Amino acid sequence: MASYARAFWTAAPGAGEIRSVSLPAPGPGEVLVRTLHSGVSRGTETLVFRGEVPASQYAVMRAPFQEGDFPGPVKYGYLNVGVVEQGPPELLGRTVFCLYPHQTRYVVPVGAVVPVPDGVPARRAVLAGTVETAVNALWDGPPLVGDRIAVLGAGMVGSCVAALLARFPGVSVQLVDIDPERAATAAALGVAFASPETADGGCDLVFHASASAAGLQRSLDLLAPEGTVVELSWYGDRAVNLSLGGAFHSGRLTIRGSQVGTVSPARAARRSYADRLAIALDLLRAPAFDALLSGASPFGQLPQVLAGLADGSLPALCHTISYDGE
Repeated sequence: MASYARAFWTAAPGAGEIRSVSLPAPGPGEVLVRTLHSGVSRGTETLVFRGEVPASQYAVMRAPFQEGDFPGPVKYGYLNVGVVEQGPPELLGRTVFCLYPHQTRYVVPVGAVVPVPDGVPARRAVLAGTVETAVNALWDGPPLVGDRIAVLGAGMVGSCVAALLARFPGVSVQLVDIDPERAATAAALGVAFASPETADGGCDLVFHASASAAGLQRSLDLLAPEGTVVELSWYGDRAVNLSLGGAFHSGRLTIRGSQVGTVSPARAARRSYADRLAIALDLLRAPAFDALLSGASPFGQLPQVLAGLADGSLPALCHTISYDGE
């Protein structure tokens, strides 16, 4: 058994590094996992990397197995897929998902890992945390049969929401983004695509995930009277200005916040966090989700990958990290 592992840390805002970390022997009720792939949650992790987490949100935005504190040094991340090397017999050799940062091996309680279903490739399974966010958003919506729906922002979260809505009966779904190249993503997911300027209005429901004030304003503009925007963006320490002097009051519009840290009140009495994650993993049987896996790099290049994602020089939806040979 390895007595150490290597992990990615944000040493200070804008500066990442690979560190050696001690690895304890797994005790009763624990598993040792060797990482196969991890995914970079572009929106949240780049905010953390740039040091833009508001001080008031330090406690709220802690990842389940985070070490260190914002703004740094901090070990942060939550999209990890690996294979169990030590633990209970029923888990030995199983591929599992865990809300763990970018690290070559790690020891966690048995309850922290969820087996990846047969038929879900390990690399695709890194999307489980983001699909879980999308499941929670649909519980918060919720969409109804026959709804006209827009998803504004075709990043990881918005695209996962669109992928789930594409299966919903009787709804009309358009994925809206300023980048025309996202039209190919929309086509792969089976939904329509539009720019913010050409998107159809009169929507019953809009899911907003662009993390921009302009995107939130346009989401409100696309609503029909009595419509709802489900706000999925996290803005960090940036101020958001809206113009609410138009149809917001007369149209009785609603902005509803949705955040994966809490199970939606619509299901909290009957679904646990584990239930929600298991649902997300089962949904990942659909090959259409592969359209969101936009790039891959070896673990040793993770400091450069985060820097490129943070400054926009590396375009990506979900950039995955490979641990071959680690």
